[in-house]
Amino acid sequence: MANKYCPICGEENNCMTGPGEHGNCWCDMEEFPNGIFELVPMESRRKHCICKNCLNKYKEEQ
Repeated sequence: MANKYCPICGEENNCMTGPGEHGNCWCDMEEFPNGIFELVPMESRRKHCICKNCLNKYKEEQ
């Protein structure tokens, strides 16, 4: 992934998924509620990974 920053908070997303490396990232074992993607700006959707902190915060607020 070219961008290593979360599109929601701007902090590093710690993404380790990339060409030839899929399956090695923390997010592969996580469930992302559909609503969280509405927080991602349109230009970043499907291009930048959400960080674990934002995922956890979103889940706690639901």
